[in-house]
Amino acid sequence: MSREHDKGMSLIVKTITRLTVGLILLYGVYIVMHGHLSPGGGFAGGVIIALSFINIMLAYGKEDAFKKLSRAAASMWESIGAIMFLGIALLGFTGGYFFLNFLNKGEPFKLFSAGIIPLCNIAISFKVGAGVFAIFVALILLKIDVEKKE
Repeated sequence: MSREHDKGMSLIVKTITRLTVGLILLYGVYIVMHGHLSPGGGFAGGVIIALSFINIMLAYGKEDAFKKLSRAAASMWESIGAIMFLGIALLGFTGGYFFLNFLNKGEPFKLFSAGIIPLCNIAISFKVGAGVFAIFVALILLKIDVEKKE
């Protein structure tokens, strides 16, 4: 066997991860998009989305996870989430108030029925998802540094 197959966990874990990681990511997006209609939203969905990338890291190793989402990309998405959230809040000033709902509210209990709340959920999911992934990466890299010193 080559060194490529030695990285990460067993073949069973890698196979299950390959089959489930897309579903976990899709579920996270669902939670973000329906957060104004049911329990969930940007924070919960962002954590679930981050867990899909963390699952890849645990099963395949950090090199394969960084191919999907690098540290620089995670930092960029976290910044985009913060700028989007602040931008949405500041756009409310066009109507006179911070966080003023400047979009049409639509029909109750429909996907596009909450004005700016889905946009805020998306921004929060970027910020939280990238932040949780970055924290996990920092913990992994700290563990590797500690092991090298011992």
